[in-house]
Amino acid sequence: MAEVDNKVPAEVRTQFGKGFARRLRVAGQIPAVVYGHGAEVVHVAVPARQVTLLLRKKNAILDLQIDGKSTLALVKDVQKDPVRQIIEHIDLVVVTKGEKVVVNVPLHIVGTQQAGAVLELDAKAVPLLAEATHIPEFIEINIDGKAPGFKVTFADLDLPADATIDGESTRLVVHVHAASAKDSAESGEELAAELADEAAHAEHKAEIHAEQHEAEKAEALADAELSGAAAAAEAAE
Repeated sequence: MAEVDNKVPAEVRTQFGKGFARRLRVAGQIPAVVYGHGAEVVHVAVPARQVTLLLRKKNAILDLQIDGKSTLALVKDVQKDPVRQIIEHIDLVVVTKGEKVVVNVPLHIVGTQQAGAVLELDAKAVPLLAEATHIPEFIEINIDGKAPGFKVTFADLDLPADATIDGESTRLVVHVHAASAKDSAESGEELAAELADEAAHAEHKAEIHAEQHEAEKAEALADAELSGAAAAAEAAE
């Protein structure tokens, strides 16, 4: 897949509220806020398709084009609809080249441990102090063929030259141990719990979707009533 251009056109917006945000999303844009470095907070709208593709990468850096000027911004928070997973709002913090930022970088496990051994994942991400424009997409850990007793701490990770651990370097990341009867029993219990959680989650999603549908209908009716009132007022004038 071709790399998506991180130069993002950002249009300054002066309107707010759920109704306006909904109209933006219908028009293929996402409301966002840009802050940091002592500058005033700027409210913008960015293209949904391009930004959604860029956000596939953790800790994405966007090169915002605001009023003809380039502003580098780190994606700090992404708010999504709990049911449809549509991006509703983005928080962006201004960064500069050469600046160090603290970010959580995902850990990727590669390979399979020795047959019969059990892998325990103790951390899913590592806190790094890294240069803003050179944040690694992930840190890889190879556990292929590893036997019981194998372990990796933050200090053992293979990091980029300009990145350092922001935290306790002795923290355990993964370890491999021998399988036991207890592990088998826990695996069965965990599977049953996961199936129950999935069923409950599906039911909850259906309830949220129904509630959201009713709320959207109410908002649409309110918008229509306001539009009608405005039209009547104009006609009276």
